[in-house]
Amino acid sequence: MFQVSISPVWTIRHRDGASLGPRVVELLVKVDEHGSLASACQAIGASYRHAWQLLREGEALFGQPLLVMARGKGSQLTGLGERLVWAQRRIQARLSPLLDTLASELSAEIEKAVSAAPARLRIHASHGFAVQALHEFMDRAAVAHELKYCSSAEALASLSNGGCDVAGCHVPLGEFEATAVEHYRPWFNLRTHRLIGLATRRQGLMVAPGNPKKIYAVTDLVRPDLRFINRQPGSGTRYLLDLMLEKGGIDAAAIRGYEQCEFTHAAVAAFVASGMADAGFGVEVPAREFKLEFLPAQQERYFLLCDEKNTETADVQQLLQVLRGDDYRAAVNRLPGYRADEAGTVMTLENAFPTLGSAAKRRS
Repeated sequence: MFQVSISPVWTIRHRDGASLGPRVVELLVKVDEHGSLASACQAIGASYRHAWQLLREGEALFGQPLLVMARGKGSQLTGLGERLVWAQRRIQARLSPLLDTLASELSAEIEKAVSAAPARLRIHASHGFAVQALHEFMDRAAVAHELKYCSSAEALASLSNGGCDVAGCHVPLGEFEATAVEHYRPWFNLRTHRLIGLATRRQGLMVAPGNPKKIYAVTDLVRPDLRFINRQPGSGTRYLLDLMLEKGGIDAAAIRGYEQCEFTHAAVAAFVASGMADAGFGVEVPAREFKLEFLPAQQERYFLLCDEKNTETADVQQLLQVLRGDDYRAAVNRLPGYRADEAGTVMTLENAFPTLGSAAKRRS
C-alpha cells in the first residue's frame, strides 16, 4: 500500500533576491516547542553550528534578530521570530486537512494504477483530532482507506447518495441533542444505519492567555469591543454555536466578525493567537497548542455512521479493530478534552438517541 504525504512549504523573498529557507522556520518552531536551541537542533537533526548559520542567514534577511539567549532562561524567540512561528502554524492549520484529503485521493489513484488493489473504505468526515488519529492508526495498520474532510452535513449527504461508505458527524450532549439529531434526521435511516462511537470531546471559547477581555460565555460576544472568528457555514461547530446563540436570545448579526470564517479548529485558534480576533469557538486541543485560554461550553459525541450491512465487511471490521485497540484509545485520551470511552461501540440510532425513537413512533 502506498502512502502519499503533502506538506505546505513557503518562503519569504526580499526584493534583492535573498530568501528565507523553510529550514529556518522549522528551527524556530522547534525552539518554541522545546525552549532551547540545543533541543531544537536535536529535533531537526542539525548541528549547533549549522543552526546558528541558519539563524544568521535569517537575521541578515530581516536586519534584526530572530532569537536571543538569556542566562538561565534558555533560548527565546524575538517578536519577529514569534510571528514567523505563528505564520507556519497558521498555514499548517488552514491547509493540512485539505492536503490530507488530496494525499488520500492520490494514494488511492496510485494504487489503482499500479495494482489490482481492492476498493478502499471511503470515509467522509468533518475534521477533528480523533478522526485524524484514526487516519494515522489505519495507515499504520495498513488498512486501505480514503479519507475526505468535509462538514458533517456534507459527509452525511455523501453517505446517503452512495458517495462514501462511512460518514462522520458530531452531536452535542444534553439540551441541544434532540434539536441536533432532528437537524441530521433527513440523512438518517433508522432501519439500516448503524453508529460507531469514535470519541467525546469538549467545545468552547478560545481566548487570549489570561483572558484580558474578560470573555466568559457566548453572550459576551455581542460586546462592541470584541472581534470574533467563526467556523464556516455547514460545519457542525458553527451549528452548535448557533444553537447556543439562539438559546441566549442573541442575534448573530450583532457579533462583530460572525461572518469571518476559518475551516478548521486549529485555524480558528491560530487566528485568535495572532491577535486578529479576541475569541473563537472550537475544541480544546488547538487552544492548548496555541497557548490560549479555553472556556468549556459543551460536551459532544463524535460518531461514524454506516449501513448495517457494511459493519460485517472486512474493511469496517478492521476499522473497528483499530478503534477498539489500546493504542488508539490511549492516543485519543491524551488529547485535551477528548475521551475514547465509546470508541468502536456499534449501536442503532434509536439506542444512541432515545428522542429519535420517540419521534419516529409519534410520526407512525
